[in-house]
Amino acid sequence: MTAKRPKAVIDHILQYGFVTTEELKQRYGYNHPPRAARDVREHGIPLETFRVTGTDGRRIAAYRFGDISKAKFSRLSGRTGLSKQIKDELINRYGCKCFIYLEKVDKRELQIDHRVPFEVDGEPELNPENFTLLCSSANRAKSWSCEHCENWKTIKNKSICLSCYWAYPENYTHIAMQQVRRIDLLWQGDEVEIYERLKQQADRLDKEISELIKKIIEREIRRNGDG
Repeated sequence: MTAKRPKAVIDHILQYGFVTTEELKQRYGYNHPPRAARDVREHGIPLETFRVTGTDGRRIAAYRFGDISKAKFSRLSGRTGLSKQIKDELINRYGCKCFIYLEKVDKRELQIDHRVPFEVDGEPELNPENFTLLCSSANRAKSWSCEHCENWKTIKNKSICLSCYWAYPENYTHIAMQQVRRIDLLWQGDEVEIYERLKQQADRLDKEISELIKKIIEREIRRNGDG
């Protein structure tokens, strides 16, 4: 094992018997400990997840080796092999685009992420439906939002995540348990001229461009008699 992240997990467990998410964050600097554990699992090494008490008194996840008889080593084991399979399947189904921003992104720049955070529902089956493809900026936005959500911190109800924008942006009822809605718009190619005209108009009116677009949409709805 030469990859830095899974090697850190394995070496720590070999020395201490298990490793906690707190240790992975604080000692090794991994802001997303479940990904480090997934790296190990994707190299064919079984890990068990259990709960311990963290330094702040809260229950946190910890990892130890599982049943070695369930270890699976093959030419496709490892993050690269499994990630490629899942990514290819998602791209075949939905196209080579970010699930949140809906913009086309180079395959190499798309990142695989859990639909439901590990902290809420644990490690899912390696089924493409349990994952999304995100560009780096969408992944950062999702991580920040999820980590500040009460469901992540205390409730841990999978159904809440499944009705969240970050899991299914095409069909949701809340964003991190907040009653808000959002649309991420993208102008490309010849459309950029329209964006620049909107921006110029917003500057003249001393408004944010997002505020101006909302006003335009509201006027259009009222004009059509729908509000």
